[in-house]
Amino acid sequence: MRLLLVNPNTTASMTSAIAAGAAAAARPTTVVEAANPDRGPASIESDDDEHRCVPYLLDVLRHAGERTKDRPDAYVIACFGDPGLEGARALLDAPVLGIAQAAMHAATLLAGTFSVVTSMSATVPRGWQLAKSYTPHACLGVYACDIPVLRIDADPHTIEPIADLCEHALRTDGSRSIVLGCAAMARFAQPLSRRLGVPIIDGVVAATRLAEALAPLTPR
Repeated sequence: MRLLLVNPNTTASMTSAIAAGAAAAARPTTVVEAANPDRGPASIESDDDEHRCVPYLLDVLRHAGERTKDRPDAYVIACFGDPGLEGARALLDAPVLGIAQAAMHAATLLAGTFSVVTSMSATVPRGWQLAKSYTPHACLGVYACDIPVLRIDADPHTIEPIADLCEHALRTDGSRSIVLGCAAMARFAQPLSRRLGVPIIDGVVAATRLAEALAPLTPR
């Protein structure tokens, strides 16, 4: 199968990291592509950023869906706010997954309860909104490390304050897993899981594996 992940911001380094994370999780027979718009916000850290990115995100998805050759069998919107998800599903005739929805369902199935650790405080209300919509009783808390997305993407040392916040969330909420609320945190999932001893769910990995399972169920 062919999977396209779209990073809704314009930062190519994040797109490359998203592609690498998805490729590492995907089956050997899955062809992983990743793309980002050439217009819109460089990072998505607020409701305004989400609204601004949607038209450009949908353009990328529309063009991919119109291919006559190598058309994707499934799509992933690789931003934790799941911007444009319903619009993309209306536009395309293949599965479209958002990484927040995928991660929250995966955490609920795997551990029963979870806390979300995200980037900026401005994204906390959106995290709660999605959690109450997707998994109403499983999310016990949403926390922001207040480290800008581009710094998380560029600085591997940000894992330390993120780990401290994950530990605080687990202790405060009594939750059994952590959902990482930012695609730039994806590379931290495995080391944090080893360090904290609980499942740390990255939405890129969760969405990749769910897309592989769902694509064969869709008539094409």
